[in-house]
Amino acid sequence: MSIKNAAIYAAQPSTTRGQPTQLSADTKTQRLAYASNKSIFLRSIDHPEEATQYNQHTTPTTVARFSPSGFYCASGDSAGVVRVWDCSPNGSGITKGEYSIISGRINDIAWDGDSQRIIAVGDGKQRYGHCITADSGNSVGEISGHSAQVNAVSIREQRPLRAATAGDDKNLVFYHGAPFKFNGIPGRGNHTNFVYGVAFSPDGNHLVSVGGDRKIWLYDGKTGEVKGQIGEAGDGHKGSIFGVSWASDSKRLTTASADRTVKIFDVEAGKATQTFSFGEEGTISVPHQQVGVVWPAGRSDGLIISLSLNGDINYMHEGTSKPSRVISGHQKNITALALSSTGTEAPTLWTGSYEGRMCAWDTANGSAETVDGDGHTNIISGLAASSSSKGHPQLYSVGWDDTLRSVDVSAKTFAGASTHLSSQPKALACTADSMVIVAQVESVIVYSDGEEVGELPLKSSPTSLAAAGTSVAIGAADSSLRFYTVTPNKAPKQMASVDKVSASPLTAVAFSKDGKLVAAGDTSGKIFVYKLESGSSTPELVTNRWSSAHTAKITSIAWNEAGTHAVSGSLDTNIFVWSLKDPGARVKATNAHKEGVNGVVWLGEKIISCGFDASVKVWEVSGLK
Repeated sequence: MSIKNAAIYAAQPSTTRGQPTQLSADTKTQRLAYASNKSIFLRSIDHPEEATQYNQHTTPTTVARFSPSGFYCASGDSAGVVRVWDCSPNGSGITKGEYSIISGRINDIAWDGDSQRIIAVGDGKQRYGHCITADSGNSVGEISGHSAQVNAVSIREQRPLRAATAGDDKNLVFYHGAPFKFNGIPGRGNHTNFVYGVAFSPDGNHLVSVGGDRKIWLYDGKTGEVKGQIGEAGDGHKGSIFGVSWASDSKRLTTASADRTVKIFDVEAGKATQTFSFGEEGTISVPHQQVGVVWPAGRSDGLIISLSLNGDINYMHEGTSKPSRVISGHQKNITALALSSTGTEAPTLWTGSYEGRMCAWDTANGSAETVDGDGHTNIISGLAASSSSKGHPQLYSVGWDDTLRSVDVSAKTFAGASTHLSSQPKALACTADSMVIVAQVESVIVYSDGEEVGELPLKSSPTSLAAAGTSVAIGAADSSLRFYTVTPNKAPKQMASVDKVSASPLTAVAFSKDGKLVAAGDTSGKIFVYKLESGSSTPELVTNRWSSAHTAKITSIAWNEAGTHAVSGSLDTNIFVWSLKDPGARVKATNAHKEGVNGVVWLGEKIISCGFDASVKVWEVSGLK
């Protein structure tokens, strides 16, 4: 038996309102690099379901930049650390260097044309940036001339080397190098607000800066001399400009703005030639503010990629008015997942996250759609799928906004009115008759069609929940495990119970498909399997040997279709696959999700997992017996 990672459905880039988010594209491999939570994701542009993850940072990441050679990536984090690592397609991802640059957030990084030197800038205390060699971290210049945090940096690839930085002091600072030294502040006073973006043209002849004053200024790339302003003819942006990127021909550039638009400008004419708009016209659609943009080189289709504040990655092409593709997903910790199937198409994976966003994933190709409608406003703590008596799949969700909601599976939208819960929900399960069971702070309530129809009696606070057919299992804080039969129009009936499963509270329970086996995991990482016998009030302990692997709280357990194997996820970041026939035969996926696994489900002989890193991963399991 073995397990290996088959796919990573990457998390979306982390964004902050009022701040730019840097995107980087590699010409040779056509990949996109960005920061998300404490990871860096490298994502194929043409096949965005294909991604790799770098997770060696210990604090939230802020920026990632490909070297011009394409062999290395430099990434920064909120602690002021820059890491240089192997990012080649067949590379190992090994870290080549770790350098402490400033005592604060790294906002941007730039490579020189030789892929040898790096300038990293940000919000430090003693300094706002530094220039180092990528292989050793030796100093090759200093970043000076700023009196506030630096937001962006760019290095001219041609010799003589030049560099430029831009910051909250409303200045653009020009440097000669290498080693890089302060040369001047061209156009002092041109920008009247924070400067968010700066970029040298590919041919090195031009330099451009953009900022919160909605202005675009052009400079000579070699001397820093001010050449003029772009977009003065009334076709400029009406909101802060957060990003700028050049076309390969150095004759056009693209900008991203808080006015929900991405524009293409002709540099020589100084005018906009095309505008892409997002969100509904005439609305202040904050989630559609454009906070980053990159114009990938080496392509013939004129592709431009922008980033919305809500994390959507937008693909646009010159000559079209609307994005050709929008890539959605999660930006925050994924807290719940479930599978639903109509029997005729590939099952749909549903995920809910920390900020209340729900996504529907096509398991055939890894694409995601954000569920529309009146959704949750806080953590989604439970998802459960069921088939109604008419065979139509139904999906239910509960969140920390203390509501129970239903989802129209076919339309991928929240449907009907929400049901207000009496307290914060902990877990959710659904019977074959679409009876919805919600574990709340001190009670377990049964709902039918959004109406409360009963309550399951307990002696301790519920901590976990599972259902199969008409059976419901409840794990509690006192480590008890109780089983009930829940059917429409009848009072719930207790079937069996285990008064003390372990010495720790139960945090995850799961039925096998036939409802005869149940696995229970606790806060210490132990898992116990019981068998329900018809007519018996005491379940039989099948095995307690699944208890020497995980080192932290069990967050999720799932059985395969045959009921011969189970998979478990834990806060220790690991995933284990267990065999019922041979309890000692287990396989392990280490560091499956940085900072913890929150959910696991089986899809045939594959496993789908989610976790704190906001990504969804697919694992292939072979050798099941």
